[in-house]
Amino acid sequence: MTEQQDLTLNDQTINLLLQNGIADSLPQIVQRLLNAAMLLERTAHLQAEPHQRCDTRTGHANGFKPRGLQTAFGKLNLAIPQVRDCAEPFHTSLLEQGSRTDRALKAAIATMYLQGVSTRRVTKIVGDLCGMEITSTQVSRLTAELDEEFEKWRTRSLPDIAHLFLDATYIKVRQNGAVRDCAVLTAIGIQRDNGKRIALGVSAALSEAEPHWRDFITSLRERGLGLPDSVTSDAHEGLKAALRATLPSIPWQRCQFHLQQNAQAYVPRQELKTQVANDLRHIFDAPDRPHAEAKLAQTIEK
Repeated sequence: MTEQQDLTLNDQTINLLLQNGIADSLPQIVQRLLNAAMLLERTAHLQAEPHQRCDTRTGHANGFKPRGLQTAFGKLNLAIPQVRDCAEPFHTSLLEQGSRTDRALKAAIATMYLQGVSTRRVTKIVGDLCGMEITSTQVSRLTAELDEEFEKWRTRSLPDIAHLFLDATYIKVRQNGAVRDCAVLTAIGIQRDNGKRIALGVSAALSEAEPHWRDFITSLRERGLGLPDSVTSDAHEGLKAALRATLPSIPWQRCQFHLQQNAQAYVPRQELKTQVANDLRHIFDAPDRPHAEAKLAQTIEK
C-alpha cells in the first residue's frame, strides 16, 4: 500500500484490525493523540505558541494536571493543560465529546496501522479532535512518536507459541481510484506458558498468494515465533505453499469452521443443513480418533 492509496474501512474491518492488530498499544496511541490535541487547544486559547512573545497572548501555560479516564480504548492517563493569568479559564472540549470521538479515532488508527503514519493523516485527525485547522508543523513531533509506537508493536518479540492460527479476511479498498479486494492476513497464537490467546500480527496484501503469506510468516519467525506444535488454517493453496516453505515440519490441520462451511455447500436441501452441521460437530467433539471415524462412517451412510 502506498501513501496515496487511501483505505476506506467499515466498522467491522476497523474493529478486526484494532482487536487483532494493535490492541496492546491502542491506549498509548489514543493517549498521545488526545494529549497533543489538548496542547493545541491551549495554544489556541492563549493565542500564542509556547515561549512566543506577542501582543495577542492572553495568558501563560501553567503545566499539566494528571487525570485518569476510562474509555472504550481502555484506561488513559491524560495530562490536562493548565493556564494562568487568563481572563477566561481554559476547558478542553475533548473531555466533553466523550464517545463522539471514538469512531474517528478508531478509523484513523486502523488506517495508520495498515498504511503507515503520515503527517497528513495525523494533521487531519488532530484537527478533527480540536475542531480547528492544524498545520503540519504543529503535529510533526507527534507523527514521529506515533510512527515509533506502531513500529514497536510491529517488531516486538513474540513469546513461545504452542499453537498457531492463520486466516485472512477480505475488505474493500480504494486503490488508484478503483475499488478492489484486499486481504488482511492475521496470525493468532496460543502461548505455551499460560495457554492464553495473543494477537501476533496483521498484514495487508492484495491477495492470499504464496509470496504474501510467506513474507508474513517469515516476519513472525524473525520476531521469535519459534516452532509451534501445530498450525491451523483453511486449505488455501497459497497459504499451504507458504507453510511448506516456512514451517515444513510442523503438523497442519484444517480449520473446522472452514471445513464445515465447505461441507454445507454439498447439502442438497436447506432443511438438512442443521442436521448435517450437528453430525459434523459430533465428529469434531469425539473423544478420540476411533470414535471420530465411527461417527464419520455413520454420517456418510446416513
